[in-house]
Amino acid sequence: MKRKYEQSIEIKGHLIDSMILTRIFDKIMDLKGDFNVLEFYVGKKKDELSYAKLMISGKNKKHLDQLLESIYIEGAQPTKINEVILKSAPKDMVMPGDFYSTTNNATQIFLNNKWITVENMMMDKCIVVDPRNSKAECRKIRDIHTGDLIVTGEQGVRVLPEERPREGVDIFQFMSSSSSSERPTQQIARKIAMDIYNTKKNSGKIVVTAGPVIVHSGASDSFAKMIRMGYVDGLLTGNALAVHDIENSLFGTSLGMNVKNGTLAIRGHRNHMQAINEVFKAGSIEELVRKNILKSGIMYECIKNNVRYALCGSIRDDGPIPGVITDVIAAQNKYREILSDTKMVLMLSTMLHSIAVGNMIPARVKVVAVDISQAVVTKLLDRGTTQAIGIVSDIGAFLPMVLYQLEQMSKK
Repeated sequence: MKRKYEQSIEIKGHLIDSMILTRIFDKIMDLKGDFNVLEFYVGKKKDELSYAKLMISGKNKKHLDQLLESIYIEGAQPTKINEVILKSAPKDMVMPGDFYSTTNNATQIFLNNKWITVENMMMDKCIVVDPRNSKAECRKIRDIHTGDLIVTGEQGVRVLPEERPREGVDIFQFMSSSSSSERPTQQIARKIAMDIYNTKKNSGKIVVTAGPVIVHSGASDSFAKMIRMGYVDGLLTGNALAVHDIENSLFGTSLGMNVKNGTLAIRGHRNHMQAINEVFKAGSIEELVRKNILKSGIMYECIKNNVRYALCGSIRDDGPIPGVITDVIAAQNKYREILSDTKMVLMLSTMLHSIAVGNMIPARVKVVAVDISQAVVTKLLDRGTTQAIGIVSDIGAFLPMVLYQLEQMSKK
């Protein structure tokens, strides 16, 4: 008699409108597995959850394990819950071979007959458990110490995927995750502005990661005004944005080009290095502001309005200017510190900083990513920041539209 390799699983939540059940079906079929629906109940009210019980079948144990692993990430659970399996780290910065790799979704582990919520969720990390105090936290590999108890395998792990909001009219209901350039741009700008406005109205924290194209494209005045109006609580960027912003504020150019009309400034090629030199002469950007040399711009508004910022260096930096963190681990830690308790992140025309930030935040954080290149937006979504709304647009035209809508809302 041929042995059956099958496992019953169950899923609860807003299974239909959040596409959870559809994703589970797709994954099973993509992996050439089979399933039977044993029970299915559809919630008929907005606050009523749906429920499904399925029997998943594989060709062999390895195939079944592969199927189960793929759908557990989407929130499915075995009908019989076993306790999580813990193994000790063999030495510092080394995890057991079969460690559980996290997603950015809310996650729980089953320990001592109860579900424990994992703290500090980030994607592509591990879960370290303190059984004595019934605590679990997401931790980076370099923070692992010999003897730390680490979750291994999928057993006793429950992922709680984000569900589509059922109330309100913000951008995250208006659009699904998308990178289309054919959306009505002004309408999207208005809805993003509405969500920014409502987030701040409810005392939510908004962090922006941005690239130097904000300055090149002429959007720096709009961004600076958003900071001045109180819509930005943190800025995560690199040496380039700060340098180009200071160059623009001091000389009206960015990489030697007049920002206002796009023409090449006379001897403008040296403005970039002169801006860097001015920061070195002052000793810091803060001193440049204090001495009344830097009187406008993005960095000026951050300093004047006590907005925390982190400048992460790279090998291609000119300078880098004082204040740029050249130790990438220290920069990561600073980014995470500023991102703590953030409700919304705006990713504006920077691929590498956006992907880095996406890896540091849980799925419950709202993310809007804007870039003129569809490939950049798509790459961000593909790297796991699936909660992001992707918008393909010129930031130089898009950000002023968002600012205009914010100004109109602030008048009401």
